[in-house]
Parts: sequence; C-alpha cells; structure tokens
Amino acid sequence: MQHAALCAASGTISFGDVAGAFSYALDLTEGQPAGHAVRCCYIAGRVAERLGADPAQTAHVHYTALLKDLGCSSNAARIAELYLADDRTFKRRWKTVPPGLPSTLRFVFRETGASASWTRRIGAVANILRHGDEIAQDMILARCTRGAEIARSLRRDEAVAQGIYHLDEHWNGTGRPDGLTGQAIPLGARLALLAQVADVFHQTGGRVAAQDEVARRAGTWLDPEAARAFASLAEDEAFWRDLESPLIDALVAARAPVEDAPVDDDWLDAITLAFGQVIDAKSPYTAGHSGRVARYAEDLARQMGVPADRIRPLRRAAALHDIGKLGVSSAVLDKPGTLTEAEWVEMREHAAHTNRILGRIGVLSDMADLAAAHHERLDGTGYPLGLRGEQIRVETRIITTCDFYDALTADRPYRAAMPRQRALEVMAAEVGRAVDPACFAALTEVLESG
Repeated sequence: MQHAALCAASGTISFGDVAGAFSYALDLTEGQPAGHAVRCCYIAGRVAERLGADPAQTAHVHYTALLKDLGCSSNAARIAELYLADDRTFKRRWKTVPPGLPSTLRFVFRETGASASWTRRIGAVANILRHGDEIAQDMILARCTRGAEIARSLRRDEAVAQGIYHLDEHWNGTGRPDGLTGQAIPLGARLALLAQVADVFHQTGGRVAAQDEVARRAGTWLDPEAARAFASLAEDEAFWRDLESPLIDALVAARAPVEDAPVDDDWLDAITLAFGQVIDAKSPYTAGHSGRVARYAEDLARQMGVPADRIRPLRRAAALHDIGKLGVSSAVLDKPGTLTEAEWVEMREHAAHTNRILGRIGVLSDMADLAAAHHERLDGTGYPLGLRGEQIRVETRIITTCDFYDALTADRPYRAAMPRQRALEVMAAEVGRAVDPACFAALTEVLESG
C-alpha cells in the first residue's frame, strides 16, 4: 500500500497522504472503482498545469478533485428510498448517462425499482416525474453543502470548499446548485468535473471513450479550454501510462502541495472526526454515532486504566470503526426487516472495507484491526474472523461495548431507541458472550457518574 509505505519511510505524515488514503472510502460510497478520486486528482492537476495555473490554484484543484465526494454519503439514503435502488449502483450508472432529458428519462424508467413490485415501481417513477427538479436540487444541495462543511473542518482553504460545493455546476449554466456559468464556476470545480467524466468513461470504455466524452461535453458541461487542454494531454502516452499505473497513489502523493506543517496529533484527531461525519451521513439513523462511540470509548478506557498513550489511538479507531459501511448499500443498512443471507454477506464485508482503508494510512494502520474487529464476539460467533476470548484485544472490546450501547439507545430502521436502563439490561444478557464483563462494568460506572 503506497500511503502506508510513504508514511513509514518519512516518519511523519502529510495531509496529502491522509486525504489520498481516505479518498478510497469516498470511492466506496460513490460505487466507483478503487482509486477513482486519486485518478481524478491526477487528471485535474495535469490539466491545471496545461492551463498555466499558478501554485495556489494548482493546490486548490488538487484537493478539490481528491475530496470532491466528501458530501456524497449524505444523499445515499434518499437515493435508495426514492429510486428503490442500491444507491452505489445507481450513482455509478448515473455518471455514464448522456446529458439530456430523453437519456435521463430512460435511465429513471430502467433503474427505478428494478427489483420492486410493479405497484411500488410505478409509484416511485410517478413521484420522480412529478417532483424531479425539486428532488435533484435538494439532493445536490445536501451533497455540496455537506462536502464544503467537511472540507472546512479538514482545514482546507475556502477555495477548496467552494470547489467541492460547485462540483455539479455546468459551463452553460444548466448545473446545480446555483446555475453558475463559465468562469463564474471555481476552477477547482470545473477541473474536478472534467476529471470525473474522464475517469468514469476511461474505466468503463477505455482511453478513446474518455477523450470522446470530454469532447462531447465541452462547452455544455465542461470548460471548453480545459477540454482542449485534456485533449492535448491525451496525445501523450506518458499521461495514460501514469494514470493506469499501479503506482498512481505514489505519483499523486508526490504531486501534493507542500503543507506548512505535517499532520500532528490534534489535526489527525480532527481528520478522524471529520471522516466520522462522512460515515454517519450514510444513514439517517446514525447521525453523531461515530463521535459518540469515540467519546464513550475514551471514557471507558480511562475508567479501566488503559495506559494514556493507548487512549488517543483507541479514540481514533472508535471514530472510524464503521468507515467500511460506506461500501454497503443504503437499502441494506436501512432495511426495516430481516436481512437476507446475501444482504448479511454484504453487511459483514464492511469490516474488511474498514481494514483495507485504515491499513492504507501508516499512522492509523495499527488501528485497522482494532476497528475492523468490533463485530467479533467473545464466544467466537462474530465476524469477520470468528475470534474468541483473549484473541480480541481490549481496545476492540471497548469499541464493541460502546457501539452496542449507542446502537441500542438510538433509533434504528427496525426499532425505536431504547431508554438507558433497558439498553443496559439487553447488554447484561450478552456479557461474557458478545460483551466483555470489565467493559460493561466500566460503561455502567461511566453512565452512572455522568
């Protein structure tokens, strides 16, 4: 893994390293092939150079493209609800739909409720046809507003936040959320959208498909000058060789703007909490969940006498324990009934996603196993590895306990939130099987003293 290797070699970690690694989580929520955001960052940066962008502009373009999908988890649940579809598949296919009303209508008829009953499907399509413009505006506004907010919490310049906010604007003014035209659209947004189009079509149809689609959308969706710059780049075999290289992570990391300082502990804490917000936005039932689990975990660790130097890493692992859920369909996450076996397989896969994403970040890689194992059980019936007893580290047991408690005391699609005492009674029945006795005792003490 390139990011882990880079961090280990330098002994420090840059924001570019962290952002590049976390961008793989954003690829999951968009249903894009792994590395999509990194490739978009490379394409946008190379086009910015061809356009003669200055260093400050190039830096803004770099992080706008890399973090363009920060807010995309915020509309996942609504897409699943409105279109009766897997949000990730829907988003992936939507990005290949040609511009224009006829293509949009064909897509809506084909994709909406494909696995639902005809009654539900007709009702969903009718609702979309009746309120389509309002629905599109609301979902894009939610995505871009949330993305810009999270970019600011990551200490990105306002130019990056604005670039992310305006990602869906089109050169001819037909985009959203504000209908900006031409040069009024931030450069970062213009180049990130071009890069997105190029990468999506490159991945689905190859080099020629990417070139043709960028040329087709020039002057309507895309900045025509930027499209010409891309066309010039596309004539260079070295450009494609780099874009298709298995070392693309390292190439993009090497191009990252130089920060004033490396990421320190406080900044890394802020980054983990920001990505916790990305995770929690995936479902309307998990607002604030990651932050609460992180706080509970710290309180339990102190109550249990965990050494001070292990508490901060534990809190970060707790904040990111569900990052793999960005790769799970909202139709599965928010299903009010019992999951099918296939749905359970998809749900359990989020642990592996968590391990892979956190394993990319050198300073967080030792926490990957902690976070990914929070569904293991003391009796060996958990997942992903079926660990039991002492095979499960105490930090993971703490995260498991906190996650269990917070899940019980929050609304879920299949039941209402439980009051504290009832939640503790449910957990008490699982002590020694799913819940560690010492962790449960510490939780009870923390809640009583709080």
